[in-house]
Amino acid sequence: MAAAPAGAGDGATTAAARDVEEEARALLPSPAPGGGYDDGDEEDLEERAYEAAEKVIVCISGGPDPESGGDDDAALCSSSGAAPPFSWRKLWLFTGPGFLMSIAFLDPGNLEGDLQAGAVAGDTLLWLLMWATAMGLLVQLLAARLGVATGRHLAELCRDEYPDWARRALWLMAEVAMVGADIQEVIGSAIAIKILSRGYLPLWAGVVITALDCFIFLSLENYGVRKLEAVFAFLIATMAISFAWMFTDTKPNGKDLLIGILVPKLSSRTIRQAVGVVGCVIMPHNVFLHSALVQSRKIDQNKEYQVREALRYYSIESTIALAVSFMINLFVTTIFAKGFYGSKEAGNIGLENAGQYLQEKFGGGFFPILYIWGIGLLAAGQSSTITGTYAGQFIMGGFLNLRLKKWVRALITRSFAIVPTIVVALFFDTSDSALDVLNEWLNVLQSIQIPFALIPLITLVSKEQVMGVFKIGPNTQAVTWTVATLLITINGYLLMDFFSSEIRGPLSGSLLCVAVLVYASFVLYLILRGTEFFEKIVKAIHNTFS
Repeated sequence: MAAAPAGAGDGATTAAARDVEEEARALLPSPAPGGGYDDGDEEDLEERAYEAAEKVIVCISGGPDPESGGDDDAALCSSSGAAPPFSWRKLWLFTGPGFLMSIAFLDPGNLEGDLQAGAVAGDTLLWLLMWATAMGLLVQLLAARLGVATGRHLAELCRDEYPDWARRALWLMAEVAMVGADIQEVIGSAIAIKILSRGYLPLWAGVVITALDCFIFLSLENYGVRKLEAVFAFLIATMAISFAWMFTDTKPNGKDLLIGILVPKLSSRTIRQAVGVVGCVIMPHNVFLHSALVQSRKIDQNKEYQVREALRYYSIESTIALAVSFMINLFVTTIFAKGFYGSKEAGNIGLENAGQYLQEKFGGGFFPILYIWGIGLLAAGQSSTITGTYAGQFIMGGFLNLRLKKWVRALITRSFAIVPTIVVALFFDTSDSALDVLNEWLNVLQSIQIPFALIPLITLVSKEQVMGVFKIGPNTQAVTWTVATLLITINGYLLMDFFSSEIRGPLSGSLLCVAVLVYASFVLYLILRGTEFFEKIVKAIHNTFS
């Protein structure tokens, strides 16, 4: 129906309204044609991982790479629509997100799993560490594929994919997993500060210092994504040098090391450590994080060759990053295997007392091994704490579509973890065993959350409506569902083993059964949703109660 002609007064009102609308529109980032997001000429009411101005330019059509010194053979966009040949310079421009992702494989919780596996099982679980890292790589490549192909990260896509109640449940689970991981990371950093200050700074003081310097590091993002990535590169290099130094000092047996990597061995005595090694591979918040980090590069999702090229470079970069993390984890496992395998201390070593045990075993030398351990642990704690805060921003913004300034989101995310962590530090800073008990509960907390990141990820990358031509094929789907089933089963074993020793009495048992039933029902809902079988169940239930 046509509108009636407006009078002069109406025209003035309309013009004023148009001015206000244009001013508001200028403050918002804009969607590009076809659903991507461009430089900021149109209105966009959705929260984005990175604004257009923040993204690193990796491809300039018709001109040399800006960071290559004007060399024309640096990575260029192809005007013909075909991906240009491989370029080391372009790989360098894409390098960053994978290394930030790899830090979750090196957090203090993982290091504790490594040292306990080495002390109890020696070198016999190194093969499992290698294959667990490979499984983790597969999952992270799927997360990167999702982010690159859609231009949106996992939390944003879950917001659109699932009904409101499921979306809120997934958000809550992601936040709980992130807080659990963050507590471990902050406590690990605080332990390192306590070691390096010779016990002068208590655990709670280390927690406060870690919380504050996290904001300092994150502020570097205001100077560009690459500056923040450089900080993470420095921290990873610090870990690598520290643990490699310790590895050299302990003089491990090369033959035993090689056999441990190549020959699978598993006994009933080491099954718990084996489950811990695999269970540490998938950090739920890290899946959300990586799908967002890959959007820090400027890629046009409407150009298939650009997406394919980005996927190729991100695959190479992520593989290199996780190869580095595997070597660092191997160093830690081997150090404690050499020093404590078969000893009476093996079952008592944890993150809190590991440095002291190392000092007693290997002595001082040119630089005391206690402080080398402390430096490596501090780098692991600091880097993982920053990425945890980073992940929290993406999770909150994506699920809830909150358009807040980054420092506000960082403050909210940090508060979620720091307040309980200070309470934990004050309460558990009484003995080594108390911190070990806390760590076991936090591992359980994160294990529970794994399906709520893994299942939505695999579901989304398998959907043509979401991924278009970049959806994974049937063979890849079979492999990823097999890996997911294996990881969920292993973590289920860990949970059953833990709760069978912790839960006693009929009331506790009944509550646990109810919780398991609700949990299993939600997991099945996530797996079956959208299938014909699920539709038949819904229809049958509707007919029964209608």
